[in-house]
Amino acid sequence: MRLTMQIGRLCVRRHVKIAIHPTAPFHSTSCLCRSPPQQTCNPFEPQASEVIDVRTEREFSLDHIPGARNLPVLTQDQHVEVGTQYTDNAFQARKLGARYVASCISKHIENYFQDKDENYSPLVYCWRGGQRSNSLAIVLAEIGFRVFVLKGGYKSYRHIVTKDLDILPREMNFRVITGLTGSGKTFLLHQLSERGQQVLDLEGLACHKGSTLGLWHNHTQPSQKMWESLLRDKISELDSSKPVWVESESRRIGRVTIPGTLFDKMGEGQRYEVNLPMSERVRHIIKDYPHWISDVEKLKTTLAPLARFVGKKKVYDWYDLLAHDRFEEFVESILRDHYDPTYTKSQAKALTRSTCDVKQFHLENIQESAVDQFIDHIIDS
Repeated sequence: MRLTMQIGRLCVRRHVKIAIHPTAPFHSTSCLCRSPPQQTCNPFEPQASEVIDVRTEREFSLDHIPGARNLPVLTQDQHVEVGTQYTDNAFQARKLGARYVASCISKHIENYFQDKDENYSPLVYCWRGGQRSNSLAIVLAEIGFRVFVLKGGYKSYRHIVTKDLDILPREMNFRVITGLTGSGKTFLLHQLSERGQQVLDLEGLACHKGSTLGLWHNHTQPSQKMWESLLRDKISELDSSKPVWVESESRRIGRVTIPGTLFDKMGEGQRYEVNLPMSERVRHIIKDYPHWISDVEKLKTTLAPLARFVGKKKVYDWYDLLAHDRFEEFVESILRDHYDPTYTKSQAKALTRSTCDVKQFHLENIQESAVDQFIDHIIDS
């Protein structure tokens, strides 16, 4: 025992931090080396096994590094309370913050980190890479984990996202699927992906189909900043030496906006226009939007704002069709009187930015045989 303790003191004097259990034999190999948290400027640090965001749930919900886990060291109420007191008495605020942070970290150790092995190596970040991230990082480092702290925190990550969204799209060769609403553009993108083609599914990332009725059922859209994080994450994975297939979109998809450089670069891409018979478009839309058919009252509420585009009488005509379960007639009417004119107008603007001719394709339907032939053709081209 005495010899073991002497070795422990010697290691400390030589600045070698080794944890030795008091009852461990001299020859034990269970010693655990500890080192202070390491600063990194890379929010995608390759040596980290996981990313931990210690900001509040509200901050995390607005935007975060994709794939990060939220383990707040202060709740939203605690964060506000400490910040408010800080303006009056910084010393008292620090004590209050320390109490709250210590309690939160204790719970995280018990509920999350307890089962992590010695190879676990998290990257921790907060708003600016300051006290909140370092408070957790120091504790984890003292346990024996190898810990990284993001220098500059979320703010530095956000700067990288903005910069990359201005640079990365410039290198891409976009190929654009166009066509009136109900032409199966998203379906065709998914088929291209299954064929091994690179696809950027903007509507999938936005959880929205881009129209008045386009919000995904039982989903909410990401914030603009979270949307840009998802975009940056996806675009960074693409191979710029190969084509990237996208669907033609307006600048806005629901409540999110396509970043300027990406939108402009998409506008330069070769366009492939899909033309389907009206009956097929109607069938496809009814299949794609069953939640609207099953909740007519909610559908009517959503349609009401369209009166400023098509007039109140047209909206009331739609209500009458819905009331009598004439869904096919309703869909055809809203396509002819609203969606088709709107889409045609937006595409006319898009064509002014493109230097390529539009390649036209007429499909009888979007069944397997027709789709396979279409995809074979556009891939070969």
